[in-house]
Parts: sequence; structure tokens; C-alpha cells
Amino acid sequence: MSDRRARREAAESGAERDAASRREGAVPDEASITLEEVQEHPVLSAFIAQADRQMDGMGFTEHGFRHAKLTGRIAYNVLDRLAYDARTSTLGSVAGYLHDIGNCISRTDHGQTGALLINQMLGDRIDAADLAVVMGAIGNHEEEYGHAVGPVAAAVILADKSDVHRSRVRKADQIEFDIHDRVNYAVEESFLRVDADAGTITLELTIDTSISHVMEYFEIFLARMAMCRRAAEELDCRFRVVINETEVL
Repeated sequence: MSDRRARREAAESGAERDAASRREGAVPDEASITLEEVQEHPVLSAFIAQADRQMDGMGFTEHGFRHAKLTGRIAYNVLDRLAYDARTSTLGSVAGYLHDIGNCISRTDHGQTGALLINQMLGDRIDAADLAVVMGAIGNHEEEYGHAVGPVAAAVILADKSDVHRSRVRKADQIEFDIHDRVNYAVEESFLRVDADAGTITLELTIDTSISHVMEYFEIFLARMAMCRRAAEELDCRFRVVINETEVL
């Protein structure tokens, strides 16, 4: 029996017990903070805006509210479609939305600095167990040092690394594109498909090969794809990459 199937059956068999525990207040039914509350936090919003300005100044692709919202939404969907509970899915959306906030300090080790910022900003507004999960996911989302340490961290990794799209490119003149800009600009469509029954998580890309060769995608993103594979395994799924309707990984 797969871990995924066992998790579903355990969840079903334990539903009555969990409901009783929730009524007694022992197990939280929902996360202690919502994505909407985080999005309305003025200091966190200022940090995200400044992080994107600094990334712009360093010549990086967009890392602002668009990327934050999309990562949060995808992380939630990954967990929800794999039958994780509402609390876990919500924590995935919160961690996904906040994962790059450390860029307001420095690009270097921004996962760890971001986790510490969240502890400072939300420590008095969120349950300690929930806070620890969010901090762990934020601190482990980069391929240089991160690991899929649990379902929330795995979902954030998959959501973050799947956001490859021309809308992230800031430069208007293609003559200025470096390889990262060129690959992102070449991606016309990007979608992370979760098939719980098949046990697969598939990154589907449509790439204009007149702008960038498929090989260039793997030249710069191979480490990210390896991280996604491990993240999918943490969720008891197989990671696939389909480019222009052809499975390449």
C-alpha cells in the first residue's frame, strides 16, 4: 500500500476521533492564521515590495506580489488535491506567499533570514506549531541548501520552482536578455498538474524554441528539477516534466 493511500485511509478511519479531539480543543481544525490575514499585514507587504525592488536592482526576474500570490495558491492546491487537511493546506499557502520575503535583506541565505523575519513579525499572532512549520518551509525552499522536510515545505518548493514564465521578465529589449531572462521569456505557458489518483505531479511547459532551446531550460534549472523530484517523493508522488507536450523527465 502506498503512503498516499495509507494517509487517506488513516484520515478516513480517524475522522471521528479527530472530530472529538477538535471539540475538546486538543487538535486545531484550521490553521491559526489565514492567508488573507498575512496579505493584509502592512509590514509584511512593505517587506515583499522592498524585496522585489532589491531583486530588480540586482537584475533578477520578478519576485514581488505576483510571484508571492501564485506560489501561495499553487502550494495550497498541491496539498489540497493530495487530500491533506485544511490546516496543512493553509500553512502551505502562507509559507508560499512569504517564502521570498528574506530578499528584502539580502539574496544570500534569504530563506533563513526570511524565516527569522516571519518569527519576528508573526510570533505573537500564530500558534507556535504552525509558525514552526511555516518557518521550516521558508528556510528550506532554495536548492543550494533546502530540503523537503515535510509536506508544507515540499509544496512550497514545487510551487516556487514551477513559476517559470515570460511575465517574470522585467527587460523589454531582448538584446539585453541573459540566459535566465531568455528561458523565462520563452515560456509561454506553465502549469503544475497534480493527479492524486496516478500519484504524479507534472510541470507542463510550452516553450517557444525560437527564443530558447529546451536544453537551456535544464542547463539553468536542473538543480531545481532535482529538488522538485525529491519534494514530490516527500508527497509520495512522482515528478514529471512535459515540455511542448513531450515528457522529458
